[in-house]
Amino acid sequence: MTYEKAVKVAGVASITAAIILIASKMIAWMLTGSSSILASLTDSMLDVMTSTLNFLVITYAVRPADNEHRFGHGKAEGIAGLAQAAFIAGSSVLLIVHSLQRLNTPETIQHVPFGIAVSVFAILVTFGLLLIQHWVIKHTNSVAIKADHVHYKGDLLMNLAVIIGLLLPGYGFLSADSLIAIFIGVYLLVSAFQVAKESADTLMDREVDEVTQVQIESLASSHPDVHGVHALRTRQSGKTLFIQLHIELDDHLPLVEAHRITEEIEVRLETAFPHSDVLLHQDPVSIVKQGLDRT
Repeated sequence: MTYEKAVKVAGVASITAAIILIASKMIAWMLTGSSSILASLTDSMLDVMTSTLNFLVITYAVRPADNEHRFGHGKAEGIAGLAQAAFIAGSSVLLIVHSLQRLNTPETIQHVPFGIAVSVFAILVTFGLLLIQHWVIKHTNSVAIKADHVHYKGDLLMNLAVIIGLLLPGYGFLSADSLIAIFIGVYLLVSAFQVAKESADTLMDREVDEVTQVQIESLASSHPDVHGVHALRTRQSGKTLFIQLHIELDDHLPLVEAHRITEEIEVRLETAFPHSDVLLHQDPVSIVKQGLDRT
């Protein structure tokens, strides 16, 4: 499956799951009046908004490069991640304020078994979605899908917390429901920070992980005609990994030979990283040894 199809499948699955969960949690909240279920419902409503935004942005981000965007449209995924973080943070604050107010006036929860059943159903739906997202991330490394995945992983914990919040009032802990809702709100704030950080890293052209950098340098330096490599620069934009690297070659190589070696290294890197854009610069090895290379 191509990158484009994979991320779109994940986007549709996320929207579908969020809509199903909203419908079930809405009914559960109306019947139980539980603050923790309201918190979970709020989270699912956020999910459907952010997942829809994600899908729209991903559809734009996977467009090929054009004359006005020569490096592609991949950074749109980072913008979507920041928008997600803003949505999540704002709603989390409102949720915490509401739950703090309920602490002073705790209410008896009705239809607890139904609320628990809905929470278990939500856990199953979320787990299924996480499996789909995990597969897509493994094959695409999409920033937007990774941001969604981080949030939905927390939803499993959240739904377990809702079950606890529904059970404890029956044992005399009337404030447990509101406390669980506050816990969920704080968790959502932390999730918002994580999503914002990763999205900002993408927009600020943060280097890829050290393991990938070592692999790139190893592939280039292992060519028999290469004396060394330096000045590696990398960044990830959507599906595209941009690689810039200086390779050190013999001083007296004919230009046609230097070109051949460069082409072979580019093929190696593009084979190892299928969605990559590789730019190599050739340096005479003596210039590098004298420290005269301008990098």
